[in-house]
Amino acid sequence: MSLQHSINRSRAVAATRRLAQLLLCAAMVAACATGPKVSQDAQLGPDGAPLQVREVPPEAQTLYERAVAVMAAGDYLEAQIRLQEFLLRYPDYPGAHVNLAIIFAANGDDTAAEGSITDALIIDPEHAPALNQLGMLLRRQGKFPEAEAAYLKAVTASPEYALAHYNLGVLHELYMRKNDAALEDFKRYQELGEEDQQVAKWITDLKRRTGGNRKTANVTE
Repeated sequence: MSLQHSINRSRAVAATRRLAQLLLCAAMVAACATGPKVSQDAQLGPDGAPLQVREVPPEAQTLYERAVAVMAAGDYLEAQIRLQEFLLRYPDYPGAHVNLAIIFAANGDDTAAEGSITDALIIDPEHAPALNQLGMLLRRQGKFPEAEAAYLKAVTASPEYALAHYNLGVLHELYMRKNDAALEDFKRYQELGEEDQQVAKWITDLKRRTGGNRKTANVTE
């Protein structure tokens, strides 16, 4: 096994662990970005722009918050039931579909995950968390250019959606060998306030490998 292969393997493991930590963040972003709205105040999306969210009765807000809380606690089966019950009554909220997609993906059911992602994108074709989940699904299927397109659409729709920048960086570096692009993706991820020591190390390594840091170009790995 070559040294670079070992490095890439270690980086892939680290990326997978980081994604596991961020999945719940994705669920919460989806919930906050597109969950039911009770107050009359404008709700803001990940990019700070006002979202047009249909107002629903307070009991819907309660149902949704309970589902997300159960998901955050790690009880995906109960969360799935609660989200499905919510969507039977309030089907037009993409965040709920995205959270279901995350649960299905965690259970290895990519077919169901794809269905939930499709439902979310029918409601809002530029819904960043849904596009991010689509990118992850396509990456697992080995459809790297299609995954790249989904992630790029996500960061275009919501430039400050950090998780999509992270996933785009992983895709560019590990799967598409686009190191220059990966460097910019990870730098943008860090700029958005998502300080991560592991990602900082990847940035340093990418700078060395792309010639972006001449002073350390001859450092032995």
